[in-house]
Amino acid sequence: MWLLPAVWAVLAAWLVLFFGRGAFWRADQRLPPRESNPQRSWPEVTAVVPARNEAEGIGACVTALLRQDYPGVLRVIVVDDQSTDGTAKCAREAARQMDASSRLEVLTGTPLPENWAGKVWAMDQGVAAAGPVPFLWFTDGDIVHGPDVLQRLVTRIEDRDLSLVSLMVMLSCRGFWERLLIPPFIFFFQMLYPFPWVNDPHRTLAGAAGGCMLLRREALEKAGGFAAMRAARIDDCTLAALLKPHGAIWLGLGTESYSLRDYRQLGEIWQMVARSAYVQLRFSPWRLLGATLVMTFLYAGPVGGLLYGLWTENAWLAMPALLACLLMLTAYVPTLRLYSLNPLRAFSLPVAALFYTLMTLDSARRHYGGRGGAWKGRHYSAPRQER
Repeated sequence: MWLLPAVWAVLAAWLVLFFGRGAFWRADQRLPPRESNPQRSWPEVTAVVPARNEAEGIGACVTALLRQDYPGVLRVIVVDDQSTDGTAKCAREAARQMDASSRLEVLTGTPLPENWAGKVWAMDQGVAAAGPVPFLWFTDGDIVHGPDVLQRLVTRIEDRDLSLVSLMVMLSCRGFWERLLIPPFIFFFQMLYPFPWVNDPHRTLAGAAGGCMLLRREALEKAGGFAAMRAARIDDCTLAALLKPHGAIWLGLGTESYSLRDYRQLGEIWQMVARSAYVQLRFSPWRLLGATLVMTFLYAGPVGGLLYGLWTENAWLAMPALLACLLMLTAYVPTLRLYSLNPLRAFSLPVAALFYTLMTLDSARRHYGGRGGAWKGRHYSAPRQER
């Protein structure tokens, strides 16, 4: 009977994930508290904000950056990436209202060159405009950071002599679809890129979150700059992989930084995932098949095995399936707590996994239909080689 070994295999898989994958599920990688050291010398930092049609949130983003309680010099560069909604005007107005226009530069982005991804090109222009500053802080135009975030980022990157420090910021999690699908997005990301392994200088695994990345300019230059990853559409993790050979990196959860972007409708979350899921699989049908089977095996397997074992009164099926379910639910609870959600929502994880599997399949469908990678009016074809 094939079902019995399959259920025990599911249990074995969850045992490996729970105990042998860096305890990713603990969601405990955080920045240290703010330091009180008046003798410390603080380096100059330039914040670079690649912004394409971000008028709705760019004002709050710029305001939060200019309000950073940072003892050193901080400049802000907004790279207006061919926006059509008044992004540049909103950024300038935010700085003017704070009487901080001298600390903000709004750079008009040039047209996208061939074989460059839009955001990477905007980031490259921001680096060029920043000059020889030792640290570059990349953040998105819809992110608001708490007032001491930069000081804590700099403390971490200097004290541990890192090349990159990155935070997964808090995403909007208020509506029905957000509560169902956003915490699983964070959970799956941590499973794919276990933060403790990313933060281990002896491991090659690298990951980052594009909403908040502080890096050493020297390390970026040694790695070949953004030209070395010009076509990357998953820019954050590609950047992390580029930098880690030149210095250790650190990735954590940022509870004092949050995204303004709402995902109130299922279609909005679907679009976010579908535009890059097949890129993550390197446009490989075999990887797509493998991902689909793994998601079904890990999340439908325990539930199906438990229900069938109870229905047939087969304890040898029900017992391992129940243990696998308990491991799965236990692993998900810390991420729910991160978002202050009821732990009972852990029972919705298999449903969320089904949605993400369908989004990934749809990402492949869009790619083969010539509509892959669409984002803010831009469409990208698959590169011959994706890092």
